[in-house]
Amino acid sequence: MTLGSGLAKGLAVTFRAMTRRAVTQQYPEKLPELPPRSRGVIGLFEENCTVCMLCARECPDWCIYIDSHKETVPPAAPGGRERSRNVLDRFAIDFALCMYCGICIEVCPFDALFWSPEFEYAETDIRDLTHERDKLREWMWTVPEPPPPDTAAEEPKEIAAARRTADKRAAEQAAQQAGQPRAGQQREHGQPGEQGEQRERGEQRERGERAEPGEPGEPGEGNEP
Repeated sequence: MTLGSGLAKGLAVTFRAMTRRAVTQQYPEKLPELPPRSRGVIGLFEENCTVCMLCARECPDWCIYIDSHKETVPPAAPGGRERSRNVLDRFAIDFALCMYCGICIEVCPFDALFWSPEFEYAETDIRDLTHERDKLREWMWTVPEPPPPDTAAEEPKEIAAARRTADKRAAEQAAQQAGQPRAGQQREHGQPGEQGEQRERGEQRERGERAEPGEPGEPGEGNEP
């Protein structure tokens, strides 16, 4: 390849690029459109945190710092036992060490940690990249809503078991409601017989009242009243 042909090819690429529309986004005047599952920062939903320390133990970078204390809870009912619970004092993440693996979010059993697409948290000092729970709480409100479930996906086992239990109870209630009219109908059919027995007992009582005098136990002319 001669020098002239290489220069011509390079100029051709330059001219083609000059005629195209620029794709550069003018940040920060124009913010980028990030995918909904972008891994920006980690938000903390403090109400769900039970201080189980599972996220801090599983973190491969040991960048999660948690402090807590125990608090005694009075019994809910008279005569009950007092209970103790963990109260969160500090929850901080050092994003200078975090490698955004998401293990802490996956292992949290109470859904207290979430991914947020927020990415504007640069600092001039690396020590300022350790964010406390107040800042993590603010990022929680930037967490997008979860995507709707796939209609073609298999139903979760928990939901399927709950649905079967609900259907079984509904079938039992329907059977009970269907059986009540039959019992009522049986009682209606049995009413004439019951009325006949009551009528017969009434007649026997009337006959006893009109019994002849002198029978023991019945007041009459030969017995003292």
